[in-house]
Amino acid sequence: MNITPVPRIAVIVVAAGSGTRLAAGAPKAFVGIDEHTMLRHALTRVLQAPEAQIVIVAPAGREGDALTDALAAAGDRRDLVSVVAGGSSRQASVAAGLNALWGDVEIVLVHDAARALTPPGVFERVIAAVDAGGVGAVPVLPVIDTIKRVEDARIVAAVERSELSAAQTPQGFRRDILDAAYRGADQDFTDDAALVAAAGHSVAVVEGDALAFKITTPADLERARSLVARHPLLASAAHLENPTPAPRVGVGTDVHAFGGEGPLWLAGLEWPGEPALSGHSDGDAVAHAIVDALLSAAGLGDIGTHFGTDHPEYAGAHAAAFLSRTLGLLGEAGWRVGNVAVQVQANRPRFSARRAEAEAVLSTALGGASVSVSATTTDGLGFTGRGEGVSAFAMALVVPS
Repeated sequence: MNITPVPRIAVIVVAAGSGTRLAAGAPKAFVGIDEHTMLRHALTRVLQAPEAQIVIVAPAGREGDALTDALAAAGDRRDLVSVVAGGSSRQASVAAGLNALWGDVEIVLVHDAARALTPPGVFERVIAAVDAGGVGAVPVLPVIDTIKRVEDARIVAAVERSELSAAQTPQGFRRDILDAAYRGADQDFTDDAALVAAAGHSVAVVEGDALAFKITTPADLERARSLVARHPLLASAAHLENPTPAPRVGVGTDVHAFGGEGPLWLAGLEWPGEPALSGHSDGDAVAHAIVDALLSAAGLGDIGTHFGTDHPEYAGAHAAAFLSRTLGLLGEAGWRVGNVAVQVQANRPRFSARRAEAEAVLSTALGGASVSVSATTTDGLGFTGRGEGVSAFAMALVVPS
């Protein structure tokens, strides 16, 4: 009789979050990315990593749903999977998972189901770092944004990016170290590495992965859905073919009324002597229409998803800030800009003398992509004809990067 050895590795998959910020009407782990839930996607990748006991920590009352996902993903490894109810905090949920581990487990990885697209290679790197003699290991990515320290809505200092890294999961530890750290914890920590560090241990880092982003907001969910839709190998159904994604076209439009403060900003240019457009940012209808067209083409939502009034950092921002961030979002999702065409409808300002300048500024902000700008009046018709504001219509082509 063959006896299957008990794994020396365990993965606790934390799936007990309520998903308040996601606002999808269900606990976050049970929100669908495609026909499968976040949890199912996360488990598919966990099961492609080295063999391990898998303990899923589900919201109380949803254990059955979690088990259904787990058994469907596990196939012939279903004996390795179990589900327990989570606690009132993430730390309490991980503690519940620790209590369910088998006695032979030596290395414990704690993974957030919300990081549903984390590649198996990240698990392998974390395990290898602990196997090499480390107390624990955390996957990280360098911080690429400029970071500011803010107090009372004012910037008080810059933060050196070279000293910062963004932590991801899975975070892996020797079991004895993690058990002891949880037994001695006297406060809640944001992640397991912080808890272990507070217990006096040094935790190593390994290379993370851009696909290990955490799905927290509706914009994150749109990004995950777009990635899975365009790249079938990221989908749970591994039997799907993997065709090269075709180029995609998107349409965007934006309208702003005159009546803002300061000078007019339009098509990335300042127009001295012209009345300003009102808006959350600088009211640049041309730039905003381009953003909407690009996001639409890439399946990444719309400008309100990423730059709405709930993003105060874009208050008063100009075209370059919007377009460079949009370019980054496209790149992260596997797209690059093919070309953009935008038409401005307004009686003022007169574009003809500055068309080439506007195209150059917009193209630079989009990494050198071709941008063409045309302008027309509406023969006195509508709000633009009456001189009340500006409208812009854009079409964008994106291609696989």
